Amino acid sequence: MRFVTFGALGGPFSTGKCNMSDVEKRLRGVTADIKAASQSGTKVTLIAASKTFDVDHIEPALLAGHRHFGENRVQESLKKWPALKQKYQDTNLHLIGPLQSNKAADAVRLFDVIHTVDREKIAKSLAAEMIKQGCKLDVYVQVNTGAEPQKAGILPSEADAFIVRCVEHHGLNVVGLMCIPPIDEKAEPHFHLLSEMAKKHGLSHLSMGMSSDYQEAIKAGATCVRVGSAIFGSRT
Repeated sequence: MRFVTFGALGGPFSTGKCNMSDVEKRLRGVTADIKAASQSGTKVTLIAASKTFDVDHIEPALLAGHRHFGENRVQESLKKWPALKQKYQDTNLHLIGPLQSNKAADAVRLFDVIHTVDREKIAKSLAAEMIKQGCKLDVYVQVNTGAEPQKAGILPSEADAFIVRCVEHHGLNVVGLMCIPPIDEKAEPHFHLLSEMAKKHGLSHLSMGMSSDYQEAIKAGATCVRVGSAIFGSRT
């Protein structure tokens, strides 16, 4: 985690009151599920997907000792996370949503891990910003395993060449792959496709699985799961 300074907290997020014990109870439940699903002994990082939730929802998880959180939008994150990261300095913030190249500087400054590298322009922008800011973040290549036109991610047919280019040409520290399976298909084949692709490139990390399918993802080899509503409750 890197010390970051930005503006003040605030913003149009979910503002309903969240009972601290509710968040802690759900967090313990998800953690227990992860432990039960991870029978191979593989370490699985739980990324609490705090996108759209405000500080009142997030801080109970921080107070309970959780330190890995995921956000979808850079602009939203700038309004709530800088102050939280100053207060909880061992927090790791993961960008799990699409990144625009004009937000690369802020993303590199605020986030600790980026899961959504999916095209040449983003790879180039991130590489340049990391050089400029004197850091080297871990990144994941996002693969659009279902080839859905409305979804971010490099197509499976283009992923091999793109992964190599990210490492060899742009010098990015690609540690793994990320995917979001189509909502109307079984997730397991997509998880296994991503796993096989990662093995081909010698990548040891797989970011896959959300609130509805994280246990299935772990059984398929996930090392990171991105769980939001199962911890924080329904989004408004």
